[in-house]
This record gives sequence, structure tokens and C-alpha cells, in this order.
Amino acid sequence: MLKLLLLNNILLLFFATISITSCFKIQNDGKELDWWQKTIIYQVYPRSFKDSNGDGIGDLKGIEEVADYFKWLGVGAVWLNPIYKSPMVDFGYDVSNFTQIHKQFGTINDLKSLAKKLESLGIKLILDFVPNHTSDQSVWFKKSVHGIEPYTEYYVWKEPKGTDENGKPIPPNNWISAFDVDPAWTYNEKRKKFYLHHFHSKMPDLNYKSPHVRKEMENVILFWLDADIHGLRVDAVPYLIEAEDFGDEELIDENGSKNDYSNLKHSKTMNQPETYELLREWRKLVDDYTAENNSETRVFITEAYTDLEHTLKYYGTPEEPIAHFPFNFELITRLDAQSDSYDFADVINKWLKEMPEGAWPNWVIGNHDRKRIATLFGPEMVDVLNTMVIILPGTGINYYGDELGMENTFVRWDQTVDPQGLVLGKKKYESGSRDGARTPMQWDNTSNAGFTTADKPWLPVNPNYWKLNLKNQQECNQPTHVKVYRKLAAAMKHPTVQKGDFQIYTPSKSMIVFTRTLDDNPTFIVVMNIGSESVQPDLSSVVSKLPDEVYVYTASINSEQNEGDQLSTNGKTFWMRPKSCLVLTTSNIEVNLSEGNNVQCSVVTITILTLIINSVI
Repeated sequence: MLKLLLLNNILLLFFATISITSCFKIQNDGKELDWWQKTIIYQVYPRSFKDSNGDGIGDLKGIEEVADYFKWLGVGAVWLNPIYKSPMVDFGYDVSNFTQIHKQFGTINDLKSLAKKLESLGIKLILDFVPNHTSDQSVWFKKSVHGIEPYTEYYVWKEPKGTDENGKPIPPNNWISAFDVDPAWTYNEKRKKFYLHHFHSKMPDLNYKSPHVRKEMENVILFWLDADIHGLRVDAVPYLIEAEDFGDEELIDENGSKNDYSNLKHSKTMNQPETYELLREWRKLVDDYTAENNSETRVFITEAYTDLEHTLKYYGTPEEPIAHFPFNFELITRLDAQSDSYDFADVINKWLKEMPEGAWPNWVIGNHDRKRIATLFGPEMVDVLNTMVIILPGTGINYYGDELGMENTFVRWDQTVDPQGLVLGKKKYESGSRDGARTPMQWDNTSNAGFTTADKPWLPVNPNYWKLNLKNQQECNQPTHVKVYRKLAAAMKHPTVQKGDFQIYTPSKSMIVFTRTLDDNPTFIVVMNIGSESVQPDLSSVVSKLPDEVYVYTASINSEQNEGDQLSTNGKTFWMRPKSCLVLTTSNIEVNLSEGNNVQCSVVTITILTLIINSVI
């Protein structure tokens, strides 16, 4: 009995110290991975990337001028935020014509020229597709307002519920705009009805109950596929279709504000069954086009800020697929600087565990709607998070400048242009404005960070550009964020990182260790200290059957170790600083970065990882 109790205590201590939290195998049935599964997608916010004509606004020619940077960095696809004709109330998300380019960005020929340039570099081009709404300046909406058929049904119009004591029309229900505390309905005097807008009042929602609208948007998709675009990122998909009864949404807190978007259960306005069906039709359209033209896969990606259950449904099924993958926002919506290793592991495990069988994972750690990772998690965590996004199984998505560790820029109230920030007013704008994460790319230490020759860019450049910029990081003799990122991008071309099994361990609240293993290939071991104190990891007690020594493939810039170092795995033989990370390999992997991030293995070592508990048993 005493021995049994002792063994039980040992096991309890073991599991309290070593937590093997997840194992994931990529299921591709031996098939070659598609292009979108083997690369990083790099998000460009066009207004802020590179200005070619000196007007202070980034444009397509500017992106083309610096396109070689994408190749140098090692990414394989570029995704552009909206470049369509627009009044720019929401900087391109209020589209007035889906098949024309806004003059600030250039022309359709400029887009084709950019696509050709990227293609010559082996890089795909993905466009934003914004199907939920148009601008109120769209010809469609103007004709709808004036009752011209068939445009009368192009938008969601409803009769007033009645009038208040002042004779003012009452909205048809209690729905609130996701942009602010105002109703999601605006009354139009000409038509004597309310129109629906889930976002800004100048962005009326399209009515997908109309076959005319469905046909219009199918034609838009085909237009861009004909233009040799390699994919579409579909914006705000949960809002495409509303519940048939247009009833009131239930309050979360009956005693809370009735004018607060976050206090409503969005069962009437989001993730309707018909929405999934519509997206299935679009995916089939894209797949049929690909098959008929015998072309490379055109990727179909969905954006859905919603709960995990509904987000994962946007994968569809093998028989009726929807997205090649829905953007995974769990890392930026559920985690922050307060999160520990168990929080990170939980987020990663849940996606991999609940994702449909055979589906492909992806990881998003920054975008134009959220604070930059250097601001949200702290600048010391930049390499840690970039490592995570790239070496985890699946496709990594990078927001421009995050590879440099760019931080949010403080934008004064009088400089604010984001409509989401403006509606909050001067006292609250800073917490809700997205301007700080959209400021110009920091290319060098010249005026306006080399972004524009204009005296004043459309948003202010971060004052730290004189030291935090691409040129400085490229030319510096020391490790820099962009050099680390480039080495990580090269690793994504390695078979182990593309197709290897994944296992994650959490030895403590501050430590994350995960491995990528593939038969007949070197193993990658990622070791992260996200805590506030230095630690001495004992790799042999976390991952079994490692060789006595491993190699440092790359290290965060705040690491004590350097690329190429050999580290002992037996016992606590080295220290890791707070917020640092290491990518280790069981063989010394040489990378020729001068020729497109080619990866070569100098030695092949087969490493079979097993759970420590198995060896104990």
C-alpha cells in the first residue's frame, strides 16, 4: 500500500510538472500539399505600405516597387485589403463598384502589373472580397432608393415599427450596429423605409434573398478570377443573411444597456443557416472555375469574428466545402500579455481538436482591426509569437510590419480618421480606433520612414521609425526581428514543418515546448519562455528520446543562444531569458537565404518522440 501511495504521489507530481497537452497529425493521405498550405500569407494594408506618387497614400505601384521584399522575406502570397472604388468612409470597405479600382490606388492595369510582378517572383495575389454591404454611393443603392426595379430588392428594407411621440419613425427591431451604439437601421425619407446596416450607416447591407444580388456577386467573383487573382478573403461573412422573422434580439443582461451591441445575443443577425449555404455556392463556383480552366487552386478564405463553434462551421464538410480555412482569430481575441502557457496551449489545442477532420489549420496573430502584437503582448514577445504562427502546423498569416516588431502609433484625436474611433467620441476613441495599427510601413530612417515623399502621410508615422525600420534591421550586424522572421519563413519550406506531427507540452506556467516530427527528417523543437523570469529548461524531462545535443536553428533577438550553437538536452544545461524563444533541430539545418530561402539538411537524424509516461510504464 505504501509503495502504491508513493507511486501515486510521484505520478501526481509528474503530471503537475509535465503536461503533454495535445498531439496533432496532418491528414493529407499522402497527397502533395497545395501552394496555400506551404507558405505564409502576408497582409498588406495598401494605404500604408508604399506611396509611389507622393500623395501621402500607399498605392498599387508602390507595392510593385517593393515587391522584391516579399521574395527576400520568404512569403508566398500577398493579401490586399480593399482597393475597389469607394468614397473611403471606411477606407475601402464601403465599396461603390466591385470591379473598378479606386483612383488613389491606381488602375486595373496597375493591379495586373502588380500581379505579373508577383507571379514572376513566385508569389500569389489574394484580394479582399466585401460582399455583405456596399457604399450608399453605389449605383445599386441609389436606384434602390428611387424604386427602380429590380434594385428595389437589392438591399434590406423594412417598414417602421410605428412612430414615437414626436412622430419620428421607429426602427423595425432592436438590432444595434456593430460599429457603435446606434441602431442598425437608418430611415430613408425618399423611400419611407428603414435600410439595414450592420456597420456604418453609409454601408447598407445587401439582400441575399434576392436572386439578382446573388447573380451580381457571382459575376464579381468570376471577374476577379478572370483577372488571375489567386484567391479571395471574404469579409464579415457572419452578417450576410438575417433571420427570416427579423425579430428582436435577446438581451444578455436584462438590466444592462439596450443600446449596447455587446449586450445582445446575435442569434438573428449572425451565422444563419442560409449564410453557410450561400458560401457553399460561392466555393463551388470558385472550384468549378479552377477545374474548368485547369488552373492552380484559387483559395477561398472567410473572415468571421464569432464564437469557435460557428467559426469552424465555415470550413464546411469534405462533401460540401466552404472555406479552405476560416481565419483563426483565437490567438488575438482570447490571449493578451496576461496569458500564461496553459492559456496559449488551450487556445491552440481547441482549434486543432475541434477543427473538422482533415481540415487545414491557420494562425492569425495581427491584422488591421486589432492592436499590433508588439503593443498587445509587449515588444519582447514579437519573435515568440512570429515563431508560433509559422512553426505551428498550418498556414501562418502575417500583418505587414509585424515581422519588424512595429508598434501601435499614438494618433491624436484631431488626426483620427477611423470611423469606428470617430463614433466613440474624443474620450473613448483611443480604445476603439484602429488607426494606431494602420500607420505607414517603416522602411528606413529617412523622412516619413521612406513610405512617402509627401510632407504629410494619411496617418502619422510612428516616431520610433528612426530606429525601428527595415533597413536598420537588414544592415545590423546583430540578430534582428526581420532576420529571425526570414529564417522562420525558410523553415516553413522544410518537410517537417509542412507535414510533420505536432505535440505541445507545458512544463510550467511560463514554458511552452512543442515539436514537429516527420519520419526520415530532422525534428524541430520550439522552446518558449513567456514568463517574467529566466528559466533553465530540462528538455530531456519534457521530450523523450532526444539526442544528447541539439542545434539552434534560430533564436529570438533577446536570447542568450545564437544560431548554430549546440545545446545539451540532458538536464538543466542552459538558461532562457524572459520572453525568449529557441527553435532547435536534431540535425544542423543549413539555409541558403540568398536564393529564395532554400532549405538543405546537412545531416539526416531520425527522431521518434514518445510520451515520457510511456517510458516510465
